[in-house]
Parts: sequence; C-alpha cells; structure tokens
Amino acid sequence: MATPNGYLTTPTKTPSEKSSLKRHQSSVDSSAKRSSRFEAYNRLQAAAIAFGEKLPIPEIVALGGQSDGKSSLLEALLGFRFNVREVEMGTRRPLILQMVHDPTALDPRCRFQEEDSEEYGSPVVSGTAIADIIKSRTEALLKKTKTSVSPNPIVMRAEYAHCPNLTIIDTPGFVLKAKKGEPENTPDEILSMVKSLASPPNRILLFLQQSSVEWCSSLWLDAIREIDPTFRRTVIVVSKFDNRLKEFSDRWEVDRYLSASGYLGENIQPYFVALPKDRGTISNDEFRRQISQVDVEVLHHLRDGVKGGFDEEKFKPYVGFGCLRDYLESELQKRYKESAPATLALLEQRSTEITTELARMDSTIQATSDVAHLRRFAMLHAASISNHVGAVIDGAADPAPEQWGKTTHEEQSESGIGSWPGVTVDVKPPNATLRLYGGAAFERVIHEFRCAAYSIECPPVSREKVANILLAHAGRGGSRGVTEAAAEIARAAARSWLAPLLDTACDRLAFVLGNLFDLALERNRSRESEYGGKSGNMDGYISFHASLRHAYIRFVKDLAKQCKKLVRHHLDSVTSPYSQVCYENDFQGGFGSNASNNKFKQVSASSFCLELSEGGAASRDETMRDQENMPPQTNSQQTTPGKGEEGREALRECQMTVPETPSPDQPCEVVYGVKKELGNFVEVGPRKRIARMAGNRNAENIRLQNGGVLLFGNGDNGARSGSAFSEICSSAAQHFARIREVLVERSVTSTLNSGFLTPCQDKLVVALGLDLFAVNDEKFMDMFVAPGAMDVLQNERMSLEKRQKILQSCLNEFKSIARAL
Repeated sequence: MATPNGYLTTPTKTPSEKSSLKRHQSSVDSSAKRSSRFEAYNRLQAAAIAFGEKLPIPEIVALGGQSDGKSSLLEALLGFRFNVREVEMGTRRPLILQMVHDPTALDPRCRFQEEDSEEYGSPVVSGTAIADIIKSRTEALLKKTKTSVSPNPIVMRAEYAHCPNLTIIDTPGFVLKAKKGEPENTPDEILSMVKSLASPPNRILLFLQQSSVEWCSSLWLDAIREIDPTFRRTVIVVSKFDNRLKEFSDRWEVDRYLSASGYLGENIQPYFVALPKDRGTISNDEFRRQISQVDVEVLHHLRDGVKGGFDEEKFKPYVGFGCLRDYLESELQKRYKESAPATLALLEQRSTEITTELARMDSTIQATSDVAHLRRFAMLHAASISNHVGAVIDGAADPAPEQWGKTTHEEQSESGIGSWPGVTVDVKPPNATLRLYGGAAFERVIHEFRCAAYSIECPPVSREKVANILLAHAGRGGSRGVTEAAAEIARAAARSWLAPLLDTACDRLAFVLGNLFDLALERNRSRESEYGGKSGNMDGYISFHASLRHAYIRFVKDLAKQCKKLVRHHLDSVTSPYSQVCYENDFQGGFGSNASNNKFKQVSASSFCLELSEGGAASRDETMRDQENMPPQTNSQQTTPGKGEEGREALRECQMTVPETPSPDQPCEVVYGVKKELGNFVEVGPRKRIARMAGNRNAENIRLQNGGVLLFGNGDNGARSGSAFSEICSSAAQHFARIREVLVERSVTSTLNSGFLTPCQDKLVVALGLDLFAVNDEKFMDMFVAPGAMDVLQNERMSLEKRQKILQSCLNEFKSIARAL
C-alpha cells in the first residue's frame, strides 16, 4: 500500500496475528517432533526384528476372534483396502503394519522388510499384490519350519497421506477349530503364540469383540485377562456396533450397555466402532468417505433413534472409528515419549555390547591365523581338562552328583553291557542306588565285579569229562590221579567262566572313565566363569573339541585293551598246570563243610563296602541272607580254611601215600595233604614230583581188579565207582573256589586300579598332547580352520559391523530426541 508522500511502509502484524503465528509454529514443531520420534522408533523396530534384538519398544498388538472385525479395522486405519480379509485364514504369522503419515504420498506406498534383514524391498501399490506377498511368505516359512503357525513376523511399511503415524502388530485370529487341512492343535498353537506376543509389558493390547457377543459369554475375554488381569494396558473395542443399535429404545439401555458396568471394571471404558459393510470395488477416497459416513450415522441414531438419546458428555469420546484412531495415535506417541529415556539407555548398553563383541570377533579372526597362539591355548585347555579328570577320580562333589552321577542300573543300561555274563542272581553292590561318578563309581564297579565273581560256582561236571581226564592219566601210567583230574576240571571252568567277567569289568570301568570327559568340561567351564578364563576362549572351535574328545575316548579304550590283556595274563597264570594254587596248604585244610560257607561272609573293612544309600543296613542284611555273591571274609581274627585245629588234625591223620586212581573196592575219602617247608610247597606221598616221574612204578596199585578198567557208569558197580566221581566233583569245586579267590583278591583288583586310574592321573595329559599337538602346523590348523571357516568368520564380522552401525545410528537419533524432550 502506498503512502501520501509516495513512500512504501513496512507491513506490520497485529498482536493477534503474532499469537496465531506462534501457535501455528508450535503446532508444526510439535508435529515434527512426533514425526521424528515415530520414525526413530520405526527404524529401531526394523533393526530389532532383523537382528533379533529384544528391545522394549512401545507397540500395539491387535487381538481378537476370527470374525470380530480385526482386519476391517486395520484397513480403516491404513485408509485403503488391500484384501487382508481374504488372507487372514491363509496367514499364520504376525503382520507388523508400520503406518507412516506422509502428506506427499497421495497414493499408498507399501514396502515389505526383507526376511532376516533390516532392508525394505521395492514399493508395492496393488492391494492384490500385497495380499499375495503376505500369503506366499507365510506358506514358504511354514513349509521350511514344518509348523502350522510361526511367531516370526512379516513387516510392512505403508506411507500414505491418509494414515496416522501408528504401528500395529496384527495377530492371527483366535479359532475354536482348525480349518480343513490344518493340524488339529492349530487353535492351541495360535492361542499360545498370541499370548507370547502380548505378554511383554511394553505392548498395548487392542482387543476386538463384536457387539453381538455379551460380555458374560465372551470366548476370548478370559484369555486377555490371563495376559493383563487388570486391563491396565488393554484397549477394548466393540466392533460391528451398528448391529446392536436397533436393540436400543431407551436412554438407560444405551447408557448401561456403553458403560459395560459389572464386567470390565470401574475404570475400563471400551470403544464402540462400526465400519462399512460394502466389500465391493471402490476407490480409496470413497472408502474413507464411507468410514466417516458410518460414524455420522451411528451418532445420529444414538441421538435421534433412541428415546432420550445418550450421555454424550461421558460416552461420545468412545463412539466411532475416528475417536479410536485419534486415541491410538496419541497413546502410542505418549508411550514413545515416556519410554525414550529408557530406550536411550538400553541402546547405549547394546551398542557397547556389540562393540565388545566385534572386538572379540576381530581377536578371534586374528588368533585363528596365529598358530603359536592357538597351540598355547589349546595345550592349556587340554591340560586343564586332564587335571579335572584327575580331580574327579580322586573324589569331588562338583558338578552335582545328583545331576551328573549314575546309579548301577543306569551304568548298565547306558553302557549297553547289561548284566554280568554267567551270573544268574541279581548282583547289587553297596550304594547301587546312589548317583556316583569318578573314583567312587570306579570302586563301586570293582566291588560289583567281586560280588559277581563270587556268585559263580564251579559248573557241574559230566562223567565223560572226568573219565576222559582220569583214564588218560591211568592209561599212561601217571600217578596224578583224582587230584590232578579235579584240578584240571577247575582250571578249565575258571578259564571258561571267569574270563567273560574280567572283560565285562574292563568294559564297565572304561565306561565310567569315559563319562569323566563331560564332567571335566563342566568343571572347567564353571571354574572359568567364576575365576575368569586363563586358558583362552576355546568355545568356538568345534573341531578341536571333537578331536580332544576323540583322543580322550581312544586313550580310555587303549587302557581297557591293555587291562584286558593283563587280567587275562593273571587268569592264565593261576590256571596254568604249573601253578600251585590248587595245592596250597591253607586251602587243602578246608575241604570240609566250612569251606562252602566262607563265600557268604562279609568283606573286610578294607574293601569298598560302605553302604551309604537309604535303608542300606536292612538291604545289606537281606542281601547277605538271600544272595551268594559276597566275597570271602578276610578278617584277621577269622581262621583261613585248613589252618584251624580241625584242619591240622585232618592233615596229620591223612598224610599218607595212597593210590591216586581209586579202585572201586576202595573208599574214596582220602584227603591229600601238603606241608610247607621254608616257604616252598613240598608234596607228601604220591604227589611228590619224584613220584610223578617214577612212571609206572605204582601201576599195579592204580588198576582195578575188573580187567584193569575204571568204572563211571550207573550199573552194578555204580555205587562203588560213584564215590570217585563225587570226590572229583567236590575237589574241582574247591579248586575252582581257590582259583577264583586268588584271582580276585590278589591279582585283578590291584591290576585294574593300576591299569586304569594311574594312567588317567599320570599319563593322560601326555597322551592327549602327543595325539593332538605332536603334528605339523598344517595338520594342527585343520582342527581350527575348516575349509571356508575364515569366510564364515568374516561374514559374521560384517554382520556385527552392520548391526553396530545401525544401532549407533538409532542411538544418535534417540540422543537428539532426548535433547528435544
């Protein structure tokens, strides 16, 4: 405007114009801040989904039954249709809808986040294409995981000028029965998955239920109450509200229904929403116009169609889709603002952790190429495992025996060895029900072997076997006769019946020692976590751990083979024809009735027989009464069979020379004695070596009058000849018992201890070192760098680095947001 003097004046603003401008500018700034917060949380959500981060981001989770209008509500929030209703039954994955209000996007732009990535794909415009992508992704994942539902979400970002800044997680609708072709447990899996998605306290629950369902008969309200008992973070929406309007005639009816009193609590107010029913093909503008029109019609009916109207002041903010949309957007922004400081702190923590993890990965890559470094830490680790094996053998209470120990029955079943061969009774050593490991379990197996060995008696001998041995000696003019026949039968029985027991004992002990590797690993892991690892972090080297385990198992198997050879050697020694075990004086005196009772007596205190299991004393007494699998008593106060007064008297009376091959006319009740001279055994009478070498000097004395033939049949001479057979059987049983006692008490126990335990404590670390480290660098590195391993490590590092950059970017955004709050 020109002034009278021709000059132009500067335009000025009135105070009212300035105030209006300030309010407008403040509104713009506030909207910009809300938009920046929303975008920051959207990016953070995308990163969390891509990398599996558990971040407490405020989110809305839509829940409801299959036909409660949940999909229609999502389309109304988006402002356009994409046929989500047609794929709801086809999808069994959550759908995260990130709605971004973009005034420049006059047409909706939808992009799907790539699977296992934070990147988004190309924009999709067609509603049919959106539905197809959702359906195809769901089917592909379920086929891959071979499940009917999956909690792995599909993320869709929708940018549109007519949608709010809102993020909603759409869940599969609750169903009572699986549809055709689906597993019968699909409803339960959907319910379980939805509960899991809704359980985090940072999520707002948007629960929909159609108006035709009464609160008292709601199928899914109880399920929501289990997740959020007080409905403190639940927004309840009554859908398809227009279907219920025609039932109201008076104001009190409307107000009572809208208040939902008596069912939801005093401070819980549901929203009431109705949406267009027309599913025809219409434009997006027409779709939004119909939504607004339905809201207007609902309010018009409540005001004019009901006598007295309704309490608008109280209930109008809760009626209509527009009110619900505004509330959800404002509530989510409120949660965003409240959680920003905590989210910032968590991002700083996660960023620091990722940085540390990235540094560790760099160290791993560098260490993988450093042979000397790997050798050093691998040796330290192997030595640590060896030390822990020795500690468990010596006796340890950690790890917990209740968890890591095994009972006798578990050892038998898990080892696949089962019961002791040839033993028909149930062998139950002391502490059989306790869970033991290490040295304690080893000693229990040793005692179990002794019990099993003493459970075996000399097997019955046929007359043919006796005749084959005895007649052969008689035919050659030998003088060994009955005693040597019995001894030979006992030696053969010992070799046949005791050899399998020795092999089984070695296998059982090897199984006990083989279990120590896992125990040693657990002890090493717990020690490193408590005191800090000094042997380096070897967890990632799977091939090395496999080689270490293989070397240990091979070491134990080699010990078992060596021990089998040693105990077999002892068995061969005591069963050799040159062995004097069968003729020792301290056994010969026990040919009476007392010898058979010795095997039932209790073991000496030096043996492993402390019964510590519950009810041990009673069970032990019962075992002593009912089972014949206990070793002979070795108490110093008890007299060895044959060394008592009765035994000495018997020896004095029976030290005489008699024919060794009895005649049917002679009673076979003679006991052949042995006396000791200067620690050596000197045979008396017919068993002197000079008498054995005399050939046929006493041939006439050992032949029978009946044609010189020995009779073992059951004919007329059966009663007379049976006495020789009985004596041989009795003598063989006593010889067998003596061989068994000498083998078990003098040889095998000490051999097994020195053959298994001593090498495990003294030679294990050397054996592992030779097996794993006495190789060239190329072969050594095969345990650490498999083909393509470096590429895998590099890819993991790149993923970590990318993750670090994204989290750092989100951290910087939230720092800016925090400064603006």
